[in-house]
Amino acid sequence: MFEKATRLKLRFETTKGLLSVEDLWELPLTSPTSKVNLDEIARGLHHKVTTQTEVSFVNPTAKSAAAEKDQLALDIVKHVIGVRLAENEAAAKARANAEQKKKILEILDEKDTESLKGKSTEELRAMVAGL
Repeated sequence: MFEKATRLKLRFETTKGLLSVEDLWELPLTSPTSKVNLDEIARGLHHKVTTQTEVSFVNPTAKSAAAEKDQLALDIVKHVIGVRLAENEAAAKARANAEQKKKILEILDEKDTESLKGKSTEELRAMVAGL
């Protein structure tokens, strides 16, 4: 898919100009402002692909070169969106795990402190002498 796109020098039309396949990886998934985003590009391509009216009743599987190019562009954008969503999910999970680990380490520290507080003076002096 990406080989074909690069051989065709596939470009994506946006409100800010043409973008290459590589540029797609830098775009946000969505944008509350008028900033170019992957969702906007995908919706435009989807509309373009679904409204193409070129039909052949003799050879129904035949597609025009433009239709194939549009479908390829849509497939690439959908792939990039899928990868970015998976990356976002993995990052969110990593953040949640890091937060949970931090809480556990804090609790362990508190328990260690409580354990030390429960020791007798002689035990604490022996521990200090051992250091």
